Amino acid sequence: MTITSIPDPVAAAHALRPQIVAAREEIDASRRLPPALVAAMAKANLFQLYVPASMGGPETDPIIAFYAVEEISIADGSAGWCCFVSSGVSAYAGWVPPSLGRELFGNPPDLRIAGSFRPQGTARAVDGGYRVDGRWDFASGINHANWLFFNCIVLDEKGPRLSKDGSPISRMMILPVGQAAVHDNWSVMGLRGTGSNDFSVDDRFVPEERTFVLFSAPLETGPLFNPRASMVTTWTLLAANALGMARGAMQAFLHLANNYDSPTTPTLLRDRAPVQEVIGEAEAIISCARAYTLDAVGKTWAAICERKADPGPEILQGRLAVTHAVRESIRAIDLLYHGAGSGAVRERNDLERYFRDIHTAVQHIGGLPSNYQYGGQVLLGLPPGASGW
Repeated sequence: MTITSIPDPVAAAHALRPQIVAAREEIDASRRLPPALVAAMAKANLFQLYVPASMGGPETDPIIAFYAVEEISIADGSAGWCCFVSSGVSAYAGWVPPSLGRELFGNPPDLRIAGSFRPQGTARAVDGGYRVDGRWDFASGINHANWLFFNCIVLDEKGPRLSKDGSPISRMMILPVGQAAVHDNWSVMGLRGTGSNDFSVDDRFVPEERTFVLFSAPLETGPLFNPRASMVTTWTLLAANALGMARGAMQAFLHLANNYDSPTTPTLLRDRAPVQEVIGEAEAIISCARAYTLDAVGKTWAAICERKADPGPEILQGRLAVTHAVRESIRAIDLLYHGAGSGAVRERNDLERYFRDIHTAVQHIGGLPSNYQYGGQVLLGLPPGASGW
């Protein structure tokens, strides 16, 4: 089932690749996406692929969204990461009434999101809403974002509100970026251009209607907003980012192998048996991980579109496939990086950028090996140690 209303987001993403490649040095040096690139990506809806159709958004299915993010990520990991994060979170516009969404985000919408799902702030309940304070980190794309979606522990006159199991209750807040302070502290090894700075909010009022509870029942009824499958549909774009970087690294390696020798021998890299083996193995790794991801996500999507009573087996495979894609992308890029020898360290060959970026991307929760543990718990018939399985 395909519900996208964008004429062709994949073609739009592919068409932007030359512009992204030309801007890569600026992206790294400035630690943000250039304004002209942001404008072009926003025009192509690449920051809001999951915004509901009821708000004028594309409501793109996760397979098409995968292809679009992959295209951007082949050109540059940071640009692809920003596309992944904002588009993935844009699905949560489905927890906002459509009329309010059109009022807040525009009609047609222009929704460029940064924020955090971690409850690192507090929201004190007051008449009509909440007074919010706190500081959050890793707000990817905040330099070009126009809205913040972020999580807070809810307080009342007695302190933190508690759920039935005694854990604190949290709510997501939606706030214009201009009402927060951005802290320029993104000094990192990889994904430099994401500008994933901290932000803080100081006693800001957020109306009740601009808040929601993560993984609660959405207001939208389409399959894209199914809370049970939300980690698959959102993190599919993480897999696309990682696999896109792996494909970009392969292209950089092939260029290097066909054009460069080494300080110790005039023989081109392509003519050396160990290099040929590296290329073959890396290609198999990338292609297998990509095939597993598309198959597992496709089956998850079909299960939720068909409203299968228990999509658990499909969600299990989707979650595992995402983590596998990220970790296999690292394995492929590591093979290529070391197979290229000393030439890999030079910025002119591009390979080192993919190496830096993928080793930063894997720190995302969706790429952590603990996801294998949770999947194993499900397969063993044990209760998983995390939600969404």
